Amino acid sequence: MTLRLPILFILITVTLDAMGIGLIMPVMPDLIQEVSGSTIASAAIWGGVLSTVFAAMQFLFSPLLGRLSDAFGRRPVLLVSLSIMVADYIVMALAGTLGWLMFGRILGGITAATHSTAYAYMADISDKRDKAANFGLIGAAFGLGFVLGPVLGGLLAEYGTRAPFYGAAALAAANVLFGLFVLRETVTEATRRPFTLSGANPFSALRAIAKMGPAKPLLWVVFLNHLANVVYPSVWAYFTVARFGWSPGMIGVSLAVYGISMAVVQGALIRPAIRLLGETKTIALGLGIEVIALLLVAFVPDGRLVMALIPISAIGAIGLPALQGLLSHIARDDAQGELQGVIASLASVSMIVGPLLMTQAFALFTSDSAPFHLPGAPFVLSAALMFLGLVVFTTQRSRLAE
Repeated sequence: MTLRLPILFILITVTLDAMGIGLIMPVMPDLIQEVSGSTIASAAIWGGVLSTVFAAMQFLFSPLLGRLSDAFGRRPVLLVSLSIMVADYIVMALAGTLGWLMFGRILGGITAATHSTAYAYMADISDKRDKAANFGLIGAAFGLGFVLGPVLGGLLAEYGTRAPFYGAAALAAANVLFGLFVLRETVTEATRRPFTLSGANPFSALRAIAKMGPAKPLLWVVFLNHLANVVYPSVWAYFTVARFGWSPGMIGVSLAVYGISMAVVQGALIRPAIRLLGETKTIALGLGIEVIALLLVAFVPDGRLVMALIPISAIGAIGLPALQGLLSHIARDDAQGELQGVIASLASVSMIVGPLLMTQAFALFTSDSAPFHLPGAPFVLSAALMFLGLVVFTTQRSRLAE
């Protein structure tokens, strides 16, 4: 069987994961109020709790699914997880209490941890020179889902607060059927690893991967990159209202431009950038562009300039897929699932910690008692985190072979 259909399945899976987040976003405030009878302020608090629980489940279960895929194969892990995702959306659609919504987010966080297995599958079928570019395709698929999710969710919300969940369940079910026919197994007896619970622990898995030469500092760079980029989903809406007085429609347009720009960059620019510059220079360039872009967003006084900056800042996204490709070269063939599980867990930790960090920075510098008024303070903080990642990476470049 040609590789095109399995790759298409992987990209659809990642797109659906990203869409699943945005698809339900437009109805969550109304849904939480509907099942709890609370105010919008209380609904926002519960929405934050549900998001944190979702991210926490991804952190805890990404290494587990990665190790399960190393032991039993990528195919069963992906198909079973997607099947459970269908059940999760149905639970959310039928939920009548906050407890059931919480259960749905716990289940959803576990099934969305398939990112690690998707990356591992892509690593299995990619030549060394193509890994970073193929990881970029996954990033592009996520960006596409980020754009399509809120749009489709908003359209389905016209039919009620439960409609987006039924829509998401139908899409996930269709992808399960597609995968049953086209997805072949890539784990062989030569690369299969026995499953152990200790290896699936997110902290012990991190320690195991970090023993592989320069992997430990590179994992720190991955974490700092993810943590810095949490600023966009965490405070973008608040920042653009406070700084430019944008309407919800304008905020939605800006997010769509961001998602499209990310998809184009990661889908089309990764391969030529690595071919021209090599992996290490591509990583350094991407991190550097992101530092500059974050600082510009923090201080640019005109909303039109910020909108124009979005596609330019997205070019910095060439760095992370190249970094993941470099880490994949370091890891053994039988540890690809474990490595991608750890990377997914680091992203989940950033989604647990980042929103609290960024929203507190925003509140501190926009309140009446602020030492000075700076709505862009979270972006300054993110630029500092990204710069720290660039420094850590630069100190390791002499130890890395192209």
